[in-house]
Amino acid sequence: MNASVSPSLAPRALYQEVAERLRQQIFARELEPGSWIDELKLAAAWGISRTPLREALKVLAVEGLVTMKVRRGAYVTEMSRDDVAQIYHLLALLESDAAGQVARCASDDQLARLQALHDHLERNAGKRDAFFAANEQFHMALLEVAGNRWAAHLVTDLRKMMKLNRHHSLFRQGRLDESLAEHRAIARAIAARDGDTAARLMREHFANGLAAASESASATGQRRKRAVPAL
Repeated sequence: MNASVSPSLAPRALYQEVAERLRQQIFARELEPGSWIDELKLAAAWGISRTPLREALKVLAVEGLVTMKVRRGAYVTEMSRDDVAQIYHLLALLESDAAGQVARCASDDQLARLQALHDHLERNAGKRDAFFAANEQFHMALLEVAGNRWAAHLVTDLRKMMKLNRHHSLFRQGRLDESLAEHRAIARAIAARDGDTAARLMREHFANGLAAASESASATGQRRKRAVPAL
């Protein structure tokens, strides 16, 4: 692809830009979990050869967003209930540890920054997409302040996988308000420098999120069953 076709692909290696485009299409559900990725169609649409596209798919396969199947091509990864439960478990461990560490050791300036991010979350409570983005900003800033780059790296990858979940916990009716209330409690515990309470509340936050995601999955399954005509 040359600059005249798509100037946005000039700054970085082409396959990296293609990987980012694919990543955003997956997160936006333009490419649904389980769907086949039509390499020929995408290459033609973006005016590129299949080589950078295949390199991009390898990147996404390493991230777990894409599954490569022998002689069948690339598919957007589907999340099983076990996958979701395991990811929530790991996020709870890593982020509760970070919350406790931040409450005990963060500087006043760092606490002020986290409070500002929480305030931003509050202001976006009525806008789902903006709330999702603000929620992730807060969680990732917490990891950054905690200062464990390996934990931050793991959480970044795990959160990418969570975006594949069809039954995201915040999609359940009322869960967004519950999540915000939980964030308020976590923010208060961190501001009070109560590490044990901050860690416990963060674990509960993820436990409640998993329960909501499971309820959403069950409700979707029931609707599908009702939609099947009796034989």
